Amino acid sequence: MARSPCDLRILLLAAAAAFIYIQVRLFVTQSHYADRLAQAEKSENQCTSQLRSLIDQVSTQQEKIVALEEMKIRQDEERVHLKILIQDLEKRSMQTLVNSNVVPVAAVVVMACNRPDYLQRTVESILKYQTSVASKFPLFISQDGTNGEVKKKALSYTQITYMQHVDFEPVSTERPGELIAYYKIAKHYKWALDELFIKHNFARVIILEDDMEIAPDFFDYFEAAAKLLDNDKTIMAVSSWNDNGQKQFVYDPNFTYWDDWVRLKEVHKDRQFIRPEVCRTYNFGEHGSSMGQFFRQYLEPIKLNDVHIKWNSEDLSYLKEDKFLIQFGKDVSSATPLHGSDAALKAHNMNADVRIQYNDQEDFERIARQFGIFEEWKDGIPRTAYKGVVVFRYKSSRRRIYLVGPDSLRELGV
Repeated sequence: MARSPCDLRILLLAAAAAFIYIQVRLFVTQSHYADRLAQAEKSENQCTSQLRSLIDQVSTQQEKIVALEEMKIRQDEERVHLKILIQDLEKRSMQTLVNSNVVPVAAVVVMACNRPDYLQRTVESILKYQTSVASKFPLFISQDGTNGEVKKKALSYTQITYMQHVDFEPVSTERPGELIAYYKIAKHYKWALDELFIKHNFARVIILEDDMEIAPDFFDYFEAAAKLLDNDKTIMAVSSWNDNGQKQFVYDPNFTYWDDWVRLKEVHKDRQFIRPEVCRTYNFGEHGSSMGQFFRQYLEPIKLNDVHIKWNSEDLSYLKEDKFLIQFGKDVSSATPLHGSDAALKAHNMNADVRIQYNDQEDFERIARQFGIFEEWKDGIPRTAYKGVVVFRYKSSRRRIYLVGPDSLRELGV
């Protein structure tokens, strides 16, 4: 049956509506995807920009790395050249300082770090007396660290060989509360002594710190003492210092003693130090690694010898172990013994040498406080003790006070 024209129109309208709807949906979909595509393109452009920026940064860093590597290579080359230059300067300086016809008595090294003003005062004191004996006592400055003012000051002395110890390794202490500075100082000492004993082949080394002044007979004293050191293997070293060398405890600039200065038994191994009654060095360094500990009480009042003793004309044979032990034993045993807690007061009223026995560390420290001498005690040995005996003058007089340990007389053979 044939459809009427009206039905055909309705179908055409429906088809047209469907087509229009489909077109609208397609347009909306295309618009949506166009927006997403535009957003994606924008994001891609941003990523591309960021990537280019990152590439530029990496390129810049690579250039810096290359520059740093080139700088390191140049610095390494300069360091090698500088090392060769320093070695050449040391060699020339050594050839100048050490006369080939004179065998040096000892190298003298000033240990410095970061105190240029102290160093200048010390060097000027040394040169005052060293110039005439320079060939016997070649002079060195060993600096620990990189302080520019100290290095400049040290290099300004053409008659002195400069050495520099640089160590950036971290330091750890053995016990809590210990000063790291003391460990650094010990490492510097070890390095400097290796340089002088091993590299430069000196037989003896005199160590000074950068806050010391020396006595007029400093070099004569060490030249004479060097013979003792070479001939008596029971002597570990010779010192210019007396811990109880304050003005009120000394009298005779000619007198010297044996002394257990390196007081750890595993170090001294029954060897002794020779030390003077009147100090041949004066420590003026109130500010330093020890932070001024004991300075006012013990260091500032030290008496620096001001009499030039001709030590090479002195008979020092009494310092040989066998002779010294016998004579010192006689001196101690002949001193008047004093007893009781008021022994120091009794000593004041005596007009002769006296000896006072202490029983242990606590007892020694009590008696030492009464007189004002050093109380310190280490590994069973008081400062300046020989066979446990600490000797000092009473109020700058000839009189001697002997503080005697419980076993001292037996060890002295008395």
